[in-house]
Amino acid sequence: MSMVDEPLYPIAVLIDELKNDDIQLRLTSIRRLNTIARALGEERTRKELIPFLSENNDDDDEVLLAMAEELGVFIPYVGGVEHAHVLLPPLETLCTVEETCVRDKAVESLCRIGSQMRENDLVDWFIPLVKRLAAGEWFTARISACGLFHIAYPSASEMLKTELRSIYSQLCQDDMPMVRRAAATNLGKFAATVEPAHLKTDIMSMFEDLTQDDQDSVRLLAVESCAALGKLLESQDCVAHILPVIVNFSQDKSWRVRYMVANQLYELCEAVGPEPTRTDLVPAYVRLLRDNEAEVRIAAAGKVTKFCRILNPELAIQHILPCVKELSSDSSQHVRSALASVIMGMAPVLGKDATIEQLLPIFLSLLKDEFPDVRLNIISKLDQVNQVIGIDLLSQSLLPAIVELAEDRHWRVRLAIIEYIPLLASQLGVGFFDDKLGALCMQWLQDKVYSIRDAAANNLKRLAEEFGPEWAMQHIIPQVLDMINNPHYLYRMTILRAISLLAPVMGPEITCSKLLPVVVTASKDRVPNIKFNVAKVLQSLINIVDQSVVEKTIRPCLVELAEDPDVDVRYYANQALQSIDNVMMSS
Repeated sequence: MSMVDEPLYPIAVLIDELKNDDIQLRLTSIRRLNTIARALGEERTRKELIPFLSENNDDDDEVLLAMAEELGVFIPYVGGVEHAHVLLPPLETLCTVEETCVRDKAVESLCRIGSQMRENDLVDWFIPLVKRLAAGEWFTARISACGLFHIAYPSASEMLKTELRSIYSQLCQDDMPMVRRAAATNLGKFAATVEPAHLKTDIMSMFEDLTQDDQDSVRLLAVESCAALGKLLESQDCVAHILPVIVNFSQDKSWRVRYMVANQLYELCEAVGPEPTRTDLVPAYVRLLRDNEAEVRIAAAGKVTKFCRILNPELAIQHILPCVKELSSDSSQHVRSALASVIMGMAPVLGKDATIEQLLPIFLSLLKDEFPDVRLNIISKLDQVNQVIGIDLLSQSLLPAIVELAEDRHWRVRLAIIEYIPLLASQLGVGFFDDKLGALCMQWLQDKVYSIRDAAANNLKRLAEEFGPEWAMQHIIPQVLDMINNPHYLYRMTILRAISLLAPVMGPEITCSKLLPVVVTASKDRVPNIKFNVAKVLQSLINIVDQSVVEKTIRPCLVELAEDPDVDVRYYANQALQSIDNVMMSS
């Protein structure tokens, strides 16, 4: 093809590919739009490419989504911000399609473009687009319009601003619940751009309409607006307008709305301030903690520590603790689990005496819970209580729970408890650990599940780091080395893994005198898997031990393995020998 025809080529190829039946080809073509735009140059992109995209009536959502995304970053290819308005028509079309994710992406791209456009261009092009979408016959256009007001509003004239507020108010009362939902979702963003004088009048009246909507899906989105508007209003207006709404919502007939309040409660408390929280929101929160729907109780229980931090300890003990006691024996295991994951955080809030007197019995009842997740959640947050009351009181009740979890029939529960052992070790101290938990750590090395054995080997390394090499030499190394003679090769492999992890912590002296001889002996094992793991372990020891030991002990062992009948053993032995040569060359 001659150079003269070259500029025509990209647009022709694009047209062909965008009309192709193969969706993958169409997608690739859209993803290459910026390359095509660069080839065409800014002017032809504006005059040919963008109009073509506006008319492209592809019916595949994936292609449309890709197009909405690409157009959002297209300003440089059409000649900069002064020409940004040419990108609006194709995106306006995408704002009306049926697929939600395409519309959302188109709105996101329009917001990105609008935030870069010049003020007069916004008035000439962007605001008319918002008005067209808001008056759209199809509800999809009206939904998209709701997400654009916060970009359009700041640059509008006074008269236009009044009109935009009035249009948004109509969208809040639209016949279609989906449009009202979009209006409720975006109200906070729009309100942030509106002048304080209109905030108290126009925006609050829209907000009140939404909070009294007959659809619970609209009301629950209005809950989110409570927190957003609360931050914009002065405190007395917030107490007058937002607080009554929150209190009403906490008693809403729909559990979804109450769930939303329970979920957002901390943010709502921040919006109204500490005093109204104590007088009005504590009773509302207590109602949510005692709600008849488990989902609402789960959400409320998960916020119990955050909520108590806002209150003084007396209020927390008087009002919240009785509910916490009830929740600790709730009929739903998920409520108990949510409570167990946060209840430990209440200890620093309540102080030592109240924790020992009131919280400790609750911890202990949760530690004996039949549901493993509840017990695990308590153990995982142990350090928070230990800081307040010390470990002695906890340890008597902790141990039976830990032992029970360590032997749980679900391997994931056993795995989770292994993860917490180093934390427990640091909290309980070395003496207590040796007496009670040392045997458990060794027992896990012979678990039937590989993930448990692997985690147990890692656990030994972390314990050696926590308590030091001298302790490990006394309490870990002898027992680990005894297991290398286990009749089952999988357990012998676990021991090799433990040795490779412990060696860096133990240092060169112990590695040479205690660990290396065991590894060398294992190289004579009859199972190839053990032998190639020996080669891997020896490779990991090269940088830990002295060069003389490498030459005298490690190299001969590897040379022998490199002549093994098994191909994998030979491969890993040669890899290790290669590492020795590399270390020699670099030193």
